Amino acid sequence: MDQILNQLGGLVLGSVPTMILFILLVIAYGFLVRRPLERILSERHARTAGAMEQARGAIASAEAETGAYEDKLRAARAEIYAAREKLLKQWNAERDAALEQVRNSTKERVLTARLDIERSVSDARNQIEGQSDELSARILNAVLPAGVVATEVAQ
Repeated sequence: MDQILNQLGGLVLGSVPTMILFILLVIAYGFLVRRPLERILSERHARTAGAMEQARGAIASAEAETGAYEDKLRAARAEIYAAREKLLKQWNAERDAALEQVRNSTKERVLTARLDIERSVSDARNQIEGQSDELSARILNAVLPAGVVATEVAQ
């Protein structure tokens, strides 16, 4: 067993330089490869996250501008509709005024024409009444002898 321990001690003693070399290699790997790689990866992650944050900010800004443009567009449409409604009301008022004027003018014409017709009817009646006596006298003179008509007219 002594012999095994001696051999084991020799192996451990022979492996000490290998272990020291391995530890130095791990430390060198940490300084030369792992730390710069971690630093580059963290920078890359920061840049990516920063770019994503910038993109989110740009999207939020674009949405805000879009909202502002939509509000302006709504306001412009409302203004156009209001102007259109005002113009339509004005046109309707003008049309109603013109119709009222035409109605009044037509009423006056109808009244004037009615009065003219009534005057014509009255004049015609007066003329017919005036001529009816004369016409009846002519008819009587034509139908009856001259002496009978004169006595009847005198009575």
